[in-house]
Formats: sequence, structure tokens, C-alpha cells
Amino acid sequence: MQRRHFLATLAALPAAGFAGRLFAAPAGSPRFLLVFLRGGYDCANLLVPYASDFYYEARPNIAIARPDSASGALRLDADWALAPAVREALEPLYARKQIAFVPFAGTPNLSRSHFETQDDIEHGLPENDHSDRSGFLARLSATLNGIAAPIAFTASLPLSFQGGGDVPNISLARVGKAAFDARQSAILAGMYKDTALADPVAEGLALRQQVAGEFAQEMMKASRGAVNAYGFTQQAPRIAQMLRDKYRLGFIDVGGWDTHVGEGGAQGALANNLSNLARGLAAFAQAMGEDWKDTTVVVVSEFGRTFRENGNRGTDHGHGSVYWVLGGGINGGRIAGEQVRVTQENLLQNRDFPVLNDYRGLLGGVFARLWGLNGSQIAQVFPQTKPEDLRLI
Repeated sequence: MQRRHFLATLAALPAAGFAGRLFAAPAGSPRFLLVFLRGGYDCANLLVPYASDFYYEARPNIAIARPDSASGALRLDADWALAPAVREALEPLYARKQIAFVPFAGTPNLSRSHFETQDDIEHGLPENDHSDRSGFLARLSATLNGIAAPIAFTASLPLSFQGGGDVPNISLARVGKAAFDARQSAILAGMYKDTALADPVAEGLALRQQVAGEFAQEMMKASRGAVNAYGFTQQAPRIAQMLRDKYRLGFIDVGGWDTHVGEGGAQGALANNLSNLARGLAAFAQAMGEDWKDTTVVVVSEFGRTFRENGNRGTDHGHGSVYWVLGGGINGGRIAGEQVRVTQENLLQNRDFPVLNDYRGLLGGVFARLWGLNGSQIAQVFPQTKPEDLRLI
């Protein structure tokens, strides 16, 4: 490994060590976690528009049955129902008004490119504005000025946190494995012996060893197939512990949502992914304990899928999506935001859900509620954006 790459790998470690000293958030301060579903999940088979006959015409093989069927979706209101795969995990949260869904949500970007749209969302800038390459969570952290310690549960720092100050990141893809073994850690520590970075590097290495060990213990407790050892469900309680103990502003991405082939309906590949995600979120809520009332989670994806199924019984890259908002203190138990009837005439370009609720305005409204940010402060996070208060907080 060339030395510059070696040092780049190490770069996040001092941040991890310094985080506890730089931030001292008071008890009861807001916590926020962004969950990014990379790959563009099929929102129409999560929040099912069961009142639409066109939904069943457009999806002859993968549609989820209406609520009056034994294997049908869970009715939420006169238009929408919840996929049976997530019913067990999410119905209790919905009943307690601790989860809301925002359909027709997303970005104006129409490229339908995973990478371009993900980057646009993480930058959080107006369409076609490339003047600032920082991420919106980095700008939020700077605006909050030290009251919300940030962390990314990712292998490398996500774009949304880039361009700001020091932000630690911890890979969850290597559950139970330390980033470096004892010999490697000793070599790394020796490189910085008798320098100003000696203590931060040692702290960073110790943090990674500690987290790896804790993940390994959690994996051993898994039983009867109730959790996926390498999935979000396994990781969620540990994420909760770190947000309870030290951090207040988090990011995690979850992959596996690009369902071009064999998506399935009430059962199948997408249903399995949704079930794991929902169980992970429910486990996270439970693990937060009393702090759940001060915690808000928003689940986003770069885009939705085509409304019609394709010839491979899957769905292709689309546009509008459904975002989830969860938390112990939110105004949930409802479908929020601007909506239209799900008909062929209301599709964008005769193929996709339109975007009626811009993600920047939606998140801006959430941030304003959580931290009492004014219009000029929101503009620092999302330039040229008016926060949309959907009364979710």
C-alpha cells in the first residue's frame, strides 16, 4: 500500500478520538438518523395504492393484494395500505403514531442514474447548482455549531458529510472484524509515537477495536434466524447505543434495492429486504429506550421505480418515491405531504410517480422543527430552499 493511501485510510481515526471531547450534547437533545436506501426501492410495493385499479392493471404479477384479502396489505386510510412484509414490525409504530409516510417525495433530478441522483441528494443543492461540493449533513453540522456530534456508519465518509469538519465513520460491512488487527494497530501507533497525533491515533484505534468487539458479541446473541448477522437488523441496536451515548447526527446506507428482475410481491426479494429493514428500525426504536422520544429517523432513496412492472417481473429506474419518518415524538400515524390520485394520467412521463414533495424542503422542515432553525439557517443547509413544515415533528 502506498503511503498516501495508507494515511488516507487512517485519516478518520483522529476524528473518532476527538469527537467525545468536541461535543457534549445535553441529555434530551434531539437525535437524527438518515437511512439512505441505495438502489432505488420500489415504494409502490411498500406503501400500496390499493384504491387504484390502475395499480393492479400495471402490475399483474407483482401487485400486493387489497386489504380485504387474507394475504393482503394493511389498510392505513382510504387510499393507502402497508405491505404485509413490514406489518409485524411497523404496525405497532403506526398505531402509536411514531411513523409517517410521505409519498411522491424525491428530487427534481430526472437522470434516473443511481450515482448522479445519489450525489445530487447528498449535496442537497438546487438543481444544476454545482457551486458547493459539500454535503448537506456537513453543512447542517456546521450550522448546529457543535451541539450535535456527527457520525457515519459507513466504510468511507459519505458525500453528505464531506466538506465539513472532522466526522468519524465506522464500517458496518465488517461486522465483528476490526479494521486493523493487534499487530497492524501497533505498527500504526508506532508511526505516530512522540508526535502530536499519537494520542488521537491511539484513541481512534481503540474505538475501532471496541466497536468491532461489541458487534461480535451482538452476533453471538443472534438466534433462531431472528436477525441477519450482517444486515441492518443486526446492526441497529449497536447504532442505537452509539446515538444514545455520544452522537446526535447519524447516517447509514443500506443497499440491495435495485429490483430489475424477480422482485416479487407480498413475498420475494423486495419483501425480504423490506422485512429486514422494518425489523431493524423497530429494533433501533426499542434499543433507544427513553431516548426514542427525542429521536427522529428519516428513510430516503434516490428514486422510486417504474409504476408498471417490466417483462422480467421487476421494476426499472423511476422517479418519485415514498419517504419514511419515524420517532418517539413525531406526529405520525398518517400519510403526509402533497398527493394526487394514482392513475395513469397522473404518472410522470406515463411511467413514474411524480415528485410533489421535494426532499430538501421536507428535510428542511424537519430540521427547523428539531433544532429551531430559522430560514437563514436552513438556507445554509439547503440553499434556495423554503422549508416545508408537514407538522411531522
